[in-house]
Amino acid sequence: MTREEAFERLTEVFREVFDDDTIEIDDNTTADDIDDWDSFEHINLVVAVEEEFNFKIPMGKTVTMKNVGEMVDLILESGK
Repeated sequence: MTREEAFERLTEVFREVFDDDTIEIDDNTTADDIDDWDSFEHINLVVAVEEEFNFKIPMGKTVTMKNVGEMVDLILESGK
């Protein structure tokens, strides 16, 4: 999977989790950039990403990711 393909799929996950079809993400997107992205929604987002890409994000990474780019890196590293 290419980085672009990962972003396309991940954008759909974000739109579904946050119920907002206008969300656009990039490497630098953070919780500060998306309304309603709080700690509860972060858990929902992680679960949705794990389901979409069929891999587990290590617990330590779920709390230390600084931006969407790091999430995409994890997805690509997983080979999914």
